Amino acid sequence: MKTIISFLVTSFVICLMSAAAFADEVSVELGQQLFNNPGLGASQNAINCNTCHPNGEGLEHAGGKANLAAIINKCIVGPLKGEKLNEQTVAMQSLMMYIQSLSK
Repeated sequence: MKTIISFLVTSFVICLMSAAAFADEVSVELGQQLFNNPGLGASQNAINCNTCHPNGEGLEHAGGKANLAAIINKCIVGPLKGEKLNEQTVAMQSLMMYIQSLSK
């Protein structure tokens, strides 16, 4: 049991360090990481965007929508049970960029 807890803590720290490396840079890669992160928006459950949209399935046309940030926040607050992201944050901008990349 101690080994499992140690592994989980180590994995969590590595994820945080990886996210910190991208903290100031908006990118498709960061957006994809966040899309697969069950902690997005301080979510308290084990699901992520990829749970309902595997590999972005069903979002191919969402990138062109003017209200994309609102759509993303609706999912974060709803199914993920998290908190809305500010539209100007690196996280939201990266998520939007990732979703926009799905149509290409």
